Amino acid sequence: MSQEQNLVRNPTFARKGDAPFAEHWTTWAPEVAAAACAARATDGGLLFEASGRPYAVGGVAQDVGGIRGGSAYAVEVACAVEGVPSVHRSVLVRVSWTRGGKLVHPAGMYVRGPGAEKGAMTFRDVLVAPKEADGARLSLEVKWPQGGSVLWQRASLRPAAMPKPRKVKLGSVFLRPTNSTREKNLDLWCQQIDAAGKLGLDAVCLCEAITSVGTRQTAADDARPIPGPDTERLGAAARRNKLYVVAGLAERDGDAIYNTAVLLDREGRLAGKYRKVHLPREEWKKGITPGHEYPVFRTDFGTVAIQICYDWFFSEPERLFALRGAEVLFAPTWGNTLPDEGGRVDGETTFRVRARDNGLCIVASVYSGSSMVIDPMGRILAASKGREGIVWAEVDLAARECLPWVGHWRSIGPRDRMPRTYGGLAEGADPAKTRRREERP
Repeated sequence: MSQEQNLVRNPTFARKGDAPFAEHWTTWAPEVAAAACAARATDGGLLFEASGRPYAVGGVAQDVGGIRGGSAYAVEVACAVEGVPSVHRSVLVRVSWTRGGKLVHPAGMYVRGPGAEKGAMTFRDVLVAPKEADGARLSLEVKWPQGGSVLWQRASLRPAAMPKPRKVKLGSVFLRPTNSTREKNLDLWCQQIDAAGKLGLDAVCLCEAITSVGTRQTAADDARPIPGPDTERLGAAARRNKLYVVAGLAERDGDAIYNTAVLLDREGRLAGKYRKVHLPREEWKKGITPGHEYPVFRTDFGTVAIQICYDWFFSEPERLFALRGAEVLFAPTWGNTLPDEGGRVDGETTFRVRARDNGLCIVASVYSGSSMVIDPMGRILAASKGREGIVWAEVDLAARECLPWVGHWRSIGPRDRMPRTYGGLAEGADPAKTRRREERP
């Protein structure tokens, strides 16, 4: 794109003559005057400093005309940052679409970034203007720099090609074998993989402990090494159907037994595994060893993670997966996704809330209730409703849907988190000891 196509006026924040500030840009400050950043124009750009107040805020904005509703625009903003502990939280670029000078959505959209490039921090994104928009407000914001400074250096907003969607077909299986054996179970689950292949799915989620359900095998009897014969068998089905497969298995590693779920790629290779971290009494009493990591895995359609059954009773895993970039969370689950009953929140609602709270697409395969696909807004896109077989939905992982007031939560939530206040979650302390400590005068 040529410089003339930049819709931002004065993109390098130059001053005109003896003017105290950059032409065409307007600063904003908080209502609490003492909490304002110090802002001034320099030869290198617009400088915002905390002025000794750690929770200072401030910014600069420009209303941009010439926007065509339904069209795409490339946003690029560069800045230099010094002494700011959390750049992702404290240095923000926001585009708010307008019509007739009024905001179309009160929160606007955060621009992706920043990433470090050639000594500068750069925000770069392509956003699509709502059909009703005829203008935009580009806002460069500084939030709680904790004694540091931000120098805004250049900004641009240019017409761009429409961003490509990232559509992926995700499926889940509802199947509970009875009076079976591990070999019969593997046959049944491979048949489901074949059915997913005929549907043209990109990925399918099988359930938890698929080789032992409906059999009389103990976890110790059922466990096999990973990779091993079970992943070879399932991998062959993944390979002939050219799709990703998630499956729950009992894993033997030396003398330890884990409740594990594997990710097999389109060639049937082991692309990753997750060991169940949270173990209910029914498992730890048997001597099952808990996992201790929350890995994410790169696929050809996006970044995915896996959790297993009882993990969903705890909100922290999904938060960690999302912070690490997961877009899709597969959930092999022995338990249920039953709807609420008598006002009590049950599995269906919990999965929906976990999805919405973290901007994740969740694909759950269960033995009771409904196997389902849930979008990042918490909507159930597909549900088995007790019927055996595969349910699936197509999801666009590039879509960024906004909540009515807050905005696009997946981009906002991580920036507004307050991790320094969450130390109690990581202490691992005995609750009784914690209470006694807090009760001391």
